[in-house]
Amino acid sequence: MSLIIFHKLLGIFCTVAVGWAAGRMRWLGEPAGGLDPARLLGNAAFYIFVPALLFRATARMDVATMPWSALGAYFVPAVAFVVAVYGWHRWRQPAQVPGTDLAASEQAAAQPATRAFAASFGNSAQVGVPVVAALFGEAGLGIHVALISLHALLLLTLCTMLVELDLARTRSLHEASASLWRTLRSTVRNAVVHPVTLPVLLGALWHATGLPLPTPLDETLVLLGSAVAPLCLVLIGITLAYTDTRTVRRAARAALGTTLLKLLVLPALVLAVAHWGLGLQGLALQVVVLMAALPTGSNVLIFAQRYHTLQAEATTAIMLSTLGYMATVTLWLAVLARLAA
Repeated sequence: MSLIIFHKLLGIFCTVAVGWAAGRMRWLGEPAGGLDPARLLGNAAFYIFVPALLFRATARMDVATMPWSALGAYFVPAVAFVVAVYGWHRWRQPAQVPGTDLAASEQAAAQPATRAFAASFGNSAQVGVPVVAALFGEAGLGIHVALISLHALLLLTLCTMLVELDLARTRSLHEASASLWRTLRSTVRNAVVHPVTLPVLLGALWHATGLPLPTPLDETLVLLGSAVAPLCLVLIGITLAYTDTRTVRRAARAALGTTLLKLLVLPALVLAVAHWGLGLQGLALQVVVLMAALPTGSNVLIFAQRYHTLQAEATTAIMLSTLGYMATVTLWLAVLARLAA
């Protein structure tokens, strides 16, 4: 088991290293003159590859076969955790002063939702799939895949709604003619016509028709969606190479806090709610706890780039949580074994 996890994590680090080498060698050019290669790749992922993945997952979702008890046991505490982390950072954030620079205010406004996303969104595919397959076989993988199918749809959409609300509130402070109606209308429009929310809504509409995806369209979506994982990992390496070392060091403290929330606090909360709150036991309990214990997923960096905030912190959190996962997953496996005894 440990060797399987080690090889998977080693593959992740090697892919990140490829991106770092490409960034250091400046194979994609210098991040100057209005052209930032890292942001260009991030935009490609956010506007092309991630929407394809989300649309296909929603359109093909089989509601009848979903393990709803396991899904509820994971997503009820996970969503509550997102809201709590977001609320904590929102409460600690200094009040914005009207008249300050709009771009800087928007970056600050996006920070609470970005940190909540980093503390809750796990690497469910690249790390989670092989770990669950090795431990629990096809039965466990079936539950894990069901969790994956809603993972981005719920957590990414929730954090998108939170950040868009904060951005709308910030913009209203900088507009002399701002009104409640205009703020609400802008928030709804930005939240719906969005690279995350819109594919989910369109996929749900397609699913409601009961029609299968045409084979050419499905194959296209598979190709586009399969690019998300390697692109995000390479993007992490490029961002590390382009980010000043001192900036990464300054971000390390906050990133460490996010890592502890992700690897220790979230799985503890999911375990408590699932086992003692909802009575979940056996294989389903093991899968949902290990899902919560996964390291921070690479999509968090794309989210941070989308809103021009905390990119160094997001990158550092991804790396730190992936490094720490080897130790913490052993801890959670021991806890689950003790509960099963």
